[in-house]
Amino acid sequence: MRIAPSILSADFANLERDILAVSDADILHVDVMDGHFVPNLTLGLPVVARLCAVAPMPIDVHLMIEDPDTWAVRYADAGAFSVTFHYEAARDPRAVARSLRAAGVRASVAIKPGTPVERALELLDDVDMVLIMTVEPGFGGQAFMADQVPKFEALRAAIDATGADVWLQVDGGISRDTIATVALAGGDTFVAGSAIYGAQDRNAEVRALREIAAGVARG
Repeated sequence: MRIAPSILSADFANLERDILAVSDADILHVDVMDGHFVPNLTLGLPVVARLCAVAPMPIDVHLMIEDPDTWAVRYADAGAFSVTFHYEAARDPRAVARSLRAAGVRASVAIKPGTPVERALELLDDVDMVLIMTVEPGFGGQAFMADQVPKFEALRAAIDATGADVWLQVDGGISRDTIATVALAGGDTFVAGSAIYGAQDRNAEVRALREIAAGVARG
């Protein structure tokens, strides 16, 4: 069970400090938003490159941008461990995934709440992770959408049936109250923003979330 704090909820004026405050995390989730694919605007390639250089854990870049066909590999070249692009934004999702793998990083596809799970199932041979959005992408702090849980169940069944090494990630509204639901449905990689960065002891919250998810898996 992997915990990925989202720096969308961190203090952008003190990013290095806030990254070190979650040093117990497995990976660090970095949202890149362009103000077009989603209405919000965050950070871009030069900042991500610096984060990759200073972070003590691997960087998981989530591209909420138009034209990932052009931009995804550039984030791989910047030092990311994993690059996630949106199925809805890509002209050729399979080609984007293959180009990321060729660049030596984990390739991941994300689907929005309104996108059928079949779109992700079609790409399982070419990706290393699937990200199911349990909020509408673009802003942190939104409420978890429980109606997305069946997507995890469908993907977990398909992944287990093939024996593929594909991670199943959730992003949106993850907290102590919701993480067990996704873990029980088959999720294994959990993005949490406000739940972690709103805690007084952020590393303790990382460990608590991981233990809840692992407890469900052991059960």
